[in-house]
Amino acid sequence: MSQGVRTRPEGSARALSEAYDTALLDLDGVVYAGGSAIAHAVESLATARDGGMHLAYVTNNALRTPDAVAAHLTELGVPAAADDVITSAQAVARPISEQVPQGARVLVIGGEGLRVALRERGLEPVESADDDPAAVVQGFGGPDLPWGRFAEASYAVARGVPWFASNTDLTIPSGRGIAPGNGAAVEVVRIATGAEPQVAGKPLPPMHRETILRTGAERPLVVGDRLDTDIEGAFNGEVDSLLVLTGVTDGAQLLAAPPRHRPTYVDRDLRGLLTGQPEVEEADGGFRCGGWTASADGERLRLEGDGDGPDGLRALCAAAWTSAGDGSCTLDGEKALARLGI
Repeated sequence: MSQGVRTRPEGSARALSEAYDTALLDLDGVVYAGGSAIAHAVESLATARDGGMHLAYVTNNALRTPDAVAAHLTELGVPAAADDVITSAQAVARPISEQVPQGARVLVIGGEGLRVALRERGLEPVESADDDPAAVVQGFGGPDLPWGRFAEASYAVARGVPWFASNTDLTIPSGRGIAPGNGAAVEVVRIATGAEPQVAGKPLPPMHRETILRTGAERPLVVGDRLDTDIEGAFNGEVDSLLVLTGVTDGAQLLAAPPRHRPTYVDRDLRGLLTGQPEVEEADGGFRCGGWTASADGERLRLEGDGDGPDGLRALCAAAWTSAGDGSCTLDGEKALARLGI
């Protein structure tokens, strides 16, 4: 459905779990929210897996190890092994290992996930800028990461030690609301040193590279809830994507999306893996999907008809993105979206 972005793959009228060999699933906002599984996630993933689809879980959070993530998923009813999990810590450890000698010391500003990933690549995590590190790596370290850790990073980076970051997400969801993410911590070191890190996580290519290397996916489908990480990462990797509306992205943000943030498919939740997605067809100066027809009328998007809410959203996306071309849609879609109940 990504009007003006890329052509839908042949066979996409089949269930997506049959048209693609591997689902590259984001976690928070897609599979779970906080400590609980999102509605329909457990049974949808089980059905997709039983049908032969490989499930891989791809996260920008560098704090937890793959073992810990897999254990959490299994507790929620989504059986997973550590090999099914790809983290930004693993993604950043690979370019570090390619740029420093085997066995080199790396100053870690973050949690156990980074330390495990570095050891996997034959590198030695250290804690101080005085330990003669060959590189500095920064990843989310949890809410209790001491302020002095940023000073250690700054001391080393200011001396010219190469600086890497697992990701630069400015925020991270928590049980109490939105909290500062690793990107906010990276900004502290950037301000102190004037340096720029090499970044690995979504939406950048190192994360996609790590994911494909570890999964061996030939026809991957990225599944996520964020336009600026999951969907842009799929765009950069030139693979297809499914946006689910169980996380941070709402309809208005989707309609306004520039090309790099436009998913191939959209659905309410992970049940979308188990169905084919209807084509959006040009009709009467607008776009039709299911029982809905959407069009651009002056400064507003119009929606007529009735039917399944996601079909209406798909039609609206086609109208909005065609109107916007290579830019962001500025047409008012509030009234149209209100009719859909999603």
